[in-house]
Amino acid sequence: MCGAAPKAALAALLALSATVAAADTGPVHGLWVWKGSSILADVHGTDALVQFCRTAQINEIYISVSDHGDLSALSHFVPLIDALHHAGVRVEALLSSTEADEGGKHLDKLLDHVQRVVQFNHEHAGSRFDGIHLDIEPQQRPENKGPGNLRFLPGLVQAYRAVRSVAEAAHLTVNADIQNKLLKGSLEQRRLLLSSLPRLTLMMYELSSPSDHDTPDQKVAKARDASAQFLAMAYQDLPDPSLARLELALRTPDYGALLPDVLAALEAADRTNPHYLGWARHAYNDPPTP
Repeated sequence: MCGAAPKAALAALLALSATVAAADTGPVHGLWVWKGSSILADVHGTDALVQFCRTAQINEIYISVSDHGDLSALSHFVPLIDALHHAGVRVEALLSSTEADEGGKHLDKLLDHVQRVVQFNHEHAGSRFDGIHLDIEPQQRPENKGPGNLRFLPGLVQAYRAVRSVAEAAHLTVNADIQNKLLKGSLEQRRLLLSSLPRLTLMMYELSSPSDHDTPDQKVAKARDASAQFLAMAYQDLPDPSLARLELALRTPDYGALLPDVLAALEAADRTNPHYLGWARHAYNDPPTP
């Protein structure tokens, strides 16, 4: 007798195998997709996103699944996930918080959202999210601003580890966005950060702007030099191969139409670095810039 449960288990196993294979091959080419609900509401939204991923060589997306804290529409993501998977694109559920590092009810809320994604995967084994992508921003609070102010780091790492414990038990990868000042901490602070998750995404923003009068070659060189600097800074005196790998993120407002060329230059320069995970671009449907 072959019931629904064995079929569901087989589908989950096949989905997990595909996720692991995708996570272990090639450099990551990531893309943030905010306002996921607006993509679902547009009759052409899914097709447009899939076509963009193909054109821009995107192989994983980070799509916001919470509408002002409401995840009740998760089941509506099934057709979008199926279409992206068919196009060879991993799909990570993007979850945000400015206070999860403080623990308590704030961390509980984030973990509840992670559990909702886990439950979704259990109920839709053939159309599952491949990972959790965290956008936790304690640096946005006034008490955490300023160079060298890493008072929030222990709580941030605690939040990362709490999410990792839940997600990895459900065969979900975990990645998190970080600002560059986290790489300027002490040896022990960097070790604490880089041992908390297997993947981290460094937001390399505001290195250039369309109004800075640099030539395209100068913009490319500036980004390439910064990536080498940050990779060296992050892992200085930390030879442990099990530490997180870094994804390098740039944004459209800094480069405009030059962004794909800058990302390609980063990859050419950093691809052989064992700590380099890939690149990511922020964000889908950004307003056009010069």
